[in-house]
Amino acid sequence: MSQHSDDEDGFAGDLFGAEQEVEVPEVEPTFEVYTRESVPEGTAQRDLKIKLVGSHPLWAHHLWNASKVFASLFDRTPELVKDKYILELGAGGALPSLVAAYNGAAKVVVTDYPDQELIENIQYNVDHNKAPNVIVDGYVWGTNTDGLRSYLPEGKSTFDVLILSDLVFNHSQHHAMLKTCRDLLTPKTGRVYVFYTHHRPHLAHRDLEFFEIAQRPVLENVDAEDRDQLGYGFKVEEFMTEKIGVMFKEDPGDENVRATVHGWQLWLE
Repeated sequence: MSQHSDDEDGFAGDLFGAEQEVEVPEVEPTFEVYTRESVPEGTAQRDLKIKLVGSHPLWAHHLWNASKVFASLFDRTPELVKDKYILELGAGGALPSLVAAYNGAAKVVVTDYPDQELIENIQYNVDHNKAPNVIVDGYVWGTNTDGLRSYLPEGKSTFDVLILSDLVFNHSQHHAMLKTCRDLLTPKTGRVYVFYTHHRPHLAHRDLEFFEIAQRPVLENVDAEDRDQLGYGFKVEEFMTEKIGVMFKEDPGDENVRATVHGWQLWLE
């Protein structure tokens, strides 16, 4: 992340929402093995081999700490996902989605920016790790959600759980993410789980703006371009933190801050 540490708008600029091909350097993919602590040794699906694209402007070439904490949480508390319809946004390697599937989700829809390399990489991870009841699709945050709804059973139009793993440092996309979350979350019982690390401590206040915007009231007759007035009506709560380690050792800032994963939940009343 160091090359973007001083970029106020995050890591992707205007790639999101643009109908264009993302140019990706020719770099070989890498693999990382994630070992599920709560699964007995020798059990199938204990050691997950996650393929990561070699390099990508949307940072899909990392297995983020937040995704590992997500996976651990779903293994410790499988009732969060069991028999539920799950949607992951900006999935990258899709580790949380795989573990949700193993823990009995009714269906998991895994999405990332509709770039061929990203989507094929996620499909590889789903197939190679034999995750059940998983659909992979491309999706641009903030756009029409009919395609995602089509994966739900008849009579159901929203998801029970939405997964956002280490996405809030993309500050320019907060509204787009929240629009999709509001459109697709089941009111009252549904939850959006948002896990992240302040990789750039000097921009932590920008990361936290995501939750400020999320809980603003929804106002009628507000122009979509007037972002200072737009709100999404979520209830928000930080419910866990976990220190897991620094991902980018060369970056500046307090290492304790950069080593901590924060977990929040959002819901609609």
